[in-house]
Amino acid sequence: MTHPRIAVLVSGGGRSLENLAELQAKGELPIELALVCADRDGCGALARADRLGLPSLVVPWDRNRGLEAFSADIFQAIEAARADFVVLAGFLRLLRIPPAWEGRVINIHPSLLPAFGGKGYYGDRVHAAVLERGVQFTGCTVHLVDNDYDNGRILLQRVIPVRPDDTVESLGARVFEEEKKALPQALTGMIQGR
Repeated sequence: MTHPRIAVLVSGGGRSLENLAELQAKGELPIELALVCADRDGCGALARADRLGLPSLVVPWDRNRGLEAFSADIFQAIEAARADFVVLAGFLRLLRIPPAWEGRVINIHPSLLPAFGGKGYYGDRVHAAVLERGVQFTGCTVHLVDNDYDNGRILLQRVIPVRPDDTVESLGARVFEEEKKALPQALTGMIQGR
């Protein structure tokens, strides 16, 4: 039996990528990681992909070429890898989603969208904003990707309380533990829904 082929787009360290690879290796997530695609050289996710034996490439962002050309190059690489679905896991660039890919691209975000989302809200910046605002609950969101930052239909959210003694680091670590559950759950749901 062939498993759905997943392309994972990354810009950072690749913790979510490694989580997906570990679940796949244990037989808990019936997928094939077909491609890891980064928007820049030197990100930690590329080193993880190499260590995990996953095919990877870089499609560099170039402001002069623009969003349309960048997105076309990304999806050309995804299609060349024969991917069925795409996961944005710490991918920080806006994409234009071709019509053929609508409903097959998801993103994991470290807040309860629509709060603390949009351009510039990623990683520790999100957790710092949560603490600064004084909200009582935060968590993570998996959503379909459309042509705006953190905007597509929400598929799944996981909620945790914000503790009075939380720091950016402690809150980020607890949110990531929820992300490790939310992303594979939402990915499985999307695959089963096709």
